[in-house]
Amino acid sequence: MSTISRKICLFGDFGVGKTSLIRQFVESNFSDEYLSTVGVKLSRKLVGVPQKDLLDGQDLQLIIWDIEGSNKFKAVAQNYFQGSKGAVIVGDVTQPETLNHIQEHIQTFLAVNPKSYIVVALNKSDMIAAEYLENIRKMYNFTTQNNILDTYITSAKTGNNVDEIFHTLANRLI
Repeated sequence: MSTISRKICLFGDFGVGKTSLIRQFVESNFSDEYLSTVGVKLSRKLVGVPQKDLLDGQDLQLIIWDIEGSNKFKAVAQNYFQGSKGAVIVGDVTQPETLNHIQEHIQTFLAVNPKSYIVVALNKSDMIAAEYLENIRKMYNFTTQNNILDTYITSAKTGNNVDEIFHTLANRLI
């Protein structure tokens, strides 16, 4: 049995929950303890995709690059984008300035990987009233742009739409 590997980058502003989303996806675990990523951290996970999309006997492994979110690191982060087939760009629904930076993150990533795909995750939805979430999703929906697959309201804490963001990307990367 062979494995197809695809590199994806997960990035966004500082403190938006990137590492927590990965931990929820890879380990089905959430911790309130804040750990700042320094540089980049790699995680791996085999994902299930429809058999019709894979050749017999193949699995898909996502190699997830969790990229530091500090502004001083922005120039270096672009080097980590090289060879990435996709990205999850994360904003925090409780911090509007992080949402306002998503378009810039999209442009930065696509400048390095113009043929790659992106999923946008509007994270920390468990911390805001449900009636506001759909309006936030509409305001920060980037799916009219090329290469943007979807925008999801997510919560690393509850697991809401966490698997979906990675599976949407994985299905396109086959």
